[in-house]
Amino acid sequence: MNLPKAEEFILAKLKRDLSPTLYYHGIHHTLDVVEAASQLAHAENITDPDALLLLRTAALYHDCGFISTYQGHEAEGCRYARETLPQFTYNSEQIERICGMIMATKIPQSPTNLLEEILCDADLDYLGRPDFGPIASTLFEELKERNFVCDEPAWNRIQVSFLESHHYWTQTATVLRQASKQERLAHLKEIVSQYSV
Repeated sequence: MNLPKAEEFILAKLKRDLSPTLYYHGIHHTLDVVEAASQLAHAENITDPDALLLLRTAALYHDCGFISTYQGHEAEGCRYARETLPQFTYNSEQIERICGMIMATKIPQSPTNLLEEILCDADLDYLGRPDFGPIASTLFEELKERNFVCDEPAWNRIQVSFLESHHYWTQTATVLRQASKQERLAHLKEIVSQYSV
């Protein structure tokens, strides 16, 4: 597995081809997930070099499907991984493990092993972080741009519903992020309770 070359390739592709209106799902999000996945893997005692390479590759590729589609981007990302990773000497079994991680991030998340759990938690790491507010507002702008949400009250209701249904999978993310996420949820519920309808 030639990860350095695969990484160089996919980051150049994301930089060049992602829509500038992906205010949340831009290359900055991919890099954030790569970093969060690395930290979680370390904390979860993942030491196998191949597992770490597969996880990093999956993090790099997990949102590349947004280049060509918004809904169903996970499956499109897997298609692209299958198409491009063989040139970086990834074999079919490794690619399928990567695709398993990418597909696990589809909402509602459905991880079936620790690497998939780590990528799922890395993907939504911001829910329990101090920078939740500014990051959430970029998602609001992105969804508004696509007419998936019309105004702030609708967005806040979506956030409440999403935070209520979400849970972290790894012990590390639960310890590090859950309490802060619950505070966000309580704050948003308070805001939503003030709405007239």
